[in-house]
Amino acid sequence: MRYLAWAVVALLAYSLVPPLVKVATADLPSNVVLLISNGILITAVVVVVILSDVSVTPYLTHSKAVYAYGAGIALAVGIIAYYRALAAGPISVVVPVFGMFIATSSVIGIAFLDEPLTARKVSGIALAMVAVYLTAVE
Repeated sequence: MRYLAWAVVALLAYSLVPPLVKVATADLPSNVVLLISNGILITAVVVVVILSDVSVTPYLTHSKAVYAYGAGIALAVGIIAYYRALAAGPISVVVPVFGMFIATSSVIGIAFLDEPLTARKVSGIALAMVAVYLTAVE
């Protein structure tokens, strides 16, 4: 259950990101806000890696590292687009559309990672789509 505590911390922290980015991008270019906020992220990750005393080098060429590189590319594209969307549009529309990554990631897990498809998951994904439609369509 320790993962739930981390998930709640992530939820609470990440809930602050869109409003803070929106306020910052009112006067700063989204690329600058992206650089500042993600520069802090990179610094924090370097500190965590150093404190965990894990050597990174052997993992850079691991057979599964290609997936980490792919995740990095997808994350870069997604976060750059997300910050631009927040700078240009209302949080109440941008965040729900962006948040659909949760449901689409579930679909990818089911389709490509052999995770079980249940009626409950189908219902959750469908309700997520309805929720985004109800919140994002003006």
